[in-house]
Amino acid sequence: MLGPEYNELGVAPEQATAALKAFRLSCPALQRRTDASGLTQSGEWTESCAAATGWPDRDAGNFFSRYFGTVQVGAGSAFVTGYFEPEIAASRTRRPGYEVPIYRRPADLVDVDLGLFSDALKGKKIRGRVQGSNFVPYYDRAAIEGGALANRGLEIAWAADAAEFFFLQIQGSGRLRLPDGSVMRIGYDSQNGRDYVGIGKLLRDRGELQPGQASMQGILDYLHADPVRGAAVMNENPSWVFFRELTGAGPLGALGVPVTGRVSVAADPKYVPLGAPVFLSLDRAEPNGLWIAQDTGGAIKGANRFDSFWGAGDSARAIAGGMAARGSALLLLPRASVARLTGR
Repeated sequence: MLGPEYNELGVAPEQATAALKAFRLSCPALQRRTDASGLTQSGEWTESCAAATGWPDRDAGNFFSRYFGTVQVGAGSAFVTGYFEPEIAASRTRRPGYEVPIYRRPADLVDVDLGLFSDALKGKKIRGRVQGSNFVPYYDRAAIEGGALANRGLEIAWAADAAEFFFLQIQGSGRLRLPDGSVMRIGYDSQNGRDYVGIGKLLRDRGELQPGQASMQGILDYLHADPVRGAAVMNENPSWVFFRELTGAGPLGALGVPVTGRVSVAADPKYVPLGAPVFLSLDRAEPNGLWIAQDTGGAIKGANRFDSFWGAGDSARAIAGGMAARGSALLLLPRASVARLTGR
């Protein structure tokens, strides 16, 4: 459905400037990608990306007004959570107090594009491993925690706290504060192919967390209170994330470019073209405004489901950890795309 013009949205100038910088950074990857959502087609981003290259940042509002129209996908009813770049204690080598392995992607983890086997399965992918002559699911969290990947030289570092590392896996990237005070940055390097299960919902459904306790900090407190019980609960989420060390700018999103606090959102690429601007109007003030879809997430599924990135530090952790906002979302698409989709 066609939405209002950009100038009617009330985007603050500083938000527009930050969004233009992020959009400009996304353009090379955006133009190379095939848009899985089908909302945009090849070449429809060319004009706006070319203009963004030399457009003055201080005039960002006019850029978005000139090159983009807005559309509402489905009902437009948005649900927005938050993520951040956590920092946890870790060591490059195993030593007392640092016993939780952080693994790189294993060589036997195989991605399969099912569309190569059947037109009916186009766009569907699975991950697993070869066992004998069979292709089987990859090891789940419980198996990996039990040592399925031990002694294979896959460890890039060792974390001090299993629960803190569990949440770093959910965030998908983070900083490791090493014993000498230096920082090692790590980023997402694939996942084991198992579905993500939110343990906060499990604990709420069982009555083990009361309403208002299912924030990140509330769940961490629960996991730390009884480490044995906490380990069992964490294993109910079979998903496991693999990491690589980042030596350049970061953290990196799904487009392969750095994500920016208070600017980047994760979205479902089946419904949102990665690289597209997104306008959010929600029941919490912090995430309202203009964002750029630069990332994805295992729990981010659906047309109007977004995960807002808040950067690093205590403030980012506090906002992201308690973020659960509802409202509406609009996508900003090239005017050629909007005309094709709406017939106007």
